Amino acid sequence: MKNLYKIRLKNDDLEGGKNLVRKTKNQPLFTIITVVLNQEKYLETAIQSLLKQKINNYEYILIDGGSTDNSLKIIKKYNNKISYWVSQKDKGIYDAFNKGMLLAKGKYIGILNSDDKYTKRALEIIKKYIIKFPKKDFIFGSVKKHWGVLHGYNPKKITYSWGFYTSHSTGFFIKRSSAKKVGLYNIKYKYHADYDYFYRMIVLKKMDGVATKKKEIVGIFRRGGFSSKISYRKLFFEELKIRYNNKQNVLIIIIIAVFKFFKHFRKIIK
Repeated sequence: MKNLYKIRLKNDDLEGGKNLVRKTKNQPLFTIITVVLNQEKYLETAIQSLLKQKINNYEYILIDGGSTDNSLKIIKKYNNKISYWVSQKDKGIYDAFNKGMLLAKGKYIGILNSDDKYTKRALEIIKKYIIKFPKKDFIFGSVKKHWGVLHGYNPKKITYSWGFYTSHSTGFFIKRSSAKKVGLYNIKYKYHADYDYFYRMIVLKKMDGVATKKKEIVGIFRRGGFSSKISYRKLFFEELKIRYNNKQNVLIIIIIAVFKFFKHFRKIIK
């Protein structure tokens, strides 16, 4: 990852923001990234949840994938509150994440989904953990879903399960210096590039992280996110591919494949 990424505009691409020339004088504590594509229903709520934070030591980058609804109108409404935004077609959500990360100047990078929102004290909670654990590479903040609260972090589970963490996006913060070592999201993975990212981060790069307490909720998720729209079969086979490409023990991969195949047989053959 380079320190600064130049967005190349083509045809009808647009850009804006209060720091359009990307000359932020001081390094902010946070870079918050929102990627969006046709999310007029929830986008403004997400933006406002960040703007209402008591901590304002952040830059806000918004990457739009060429929305055809009113998303761009909402973005322009907050032009002076957004550090930088661009609207152009991309190669998917993970390509958009990469653009945002390459533009980032903050000490820590966080991703706020366009259909989710931060709690009122989200950045305060994360800052407290940054101060308490300055050597940690990343922080998993607890997040609330419609059925309960996801909390905690157990890196040992990554060898056989993806249930080792709270959230890939709205509750996840990583040091920019550590993110550079992990690299970008691999966009050849259409559904699970976030899991590939975490596998490289935790297993290959052996980075260390911490989770907030259960009651220290950072984000609130809505139903119907990106992964929820993908068939289990596609997710299943891509997970196995990621494990294999990251050189996980083949025997363990086979055991995982057999176990999940029988446990989720109906979903896989559907």
